Amino acid sequence: MSNDLTTPTPFRDRDHALAFIVPYKAAQAMPLPHFRGWVPAGFPSPAADWTESALDLNELCVEHPAATYFVRVHGDSMEGAGIHSEDILIVDQAIEDVVGRVVLAIIDGAFTVKRLTRRDGQYCLEAAHPELPPFALREDMDVEIRGVVTWSLHPVA
Repeated sequence: MSNDLTTPTPFRDRDHALAFIVPYKAAQAMPLPHFRGWVPAGFPSPAADWTESALDLNELCVEHPAATYFVRVHGDSMEGAGIHSEDILIVDQAIEDVVGRVVLAIIDGAFTVKRLTRRDGQYCLEAAHPELPPFALREDMDVEIRGVVTWSLHPVA
């Protein structure tokens, strides 16, 4: 397999692994109108014509550009955390406090996205799906935490 991170990464359905990994490449800033305050999800607000600032999604979503990359996830094990199959995840490798966070991990060569927890001194990867039990990490496993998932991007149905 190529070391080019834009090449699709093979995955197995049972691993809930990733369809591809793409490094973050800073784009030209594109500030978009940002409406401050809350917008009701019902009747339109008469204040909809008032914009107070601009919002750049690069600034909002990417805290550490040199350590950030995107992945497309496959599987339903993290739906309870708002991560759906085919979502694009933003992963930050610079975040060091990973326990309790949703992480991208490689376990014995297989990619997975799960919440890293610690219970009674034992590290576990936990799905956000009621039918999937926590997965205990053992010393005989090859485990790499490759970053913290900071955003999940998906279209609205």
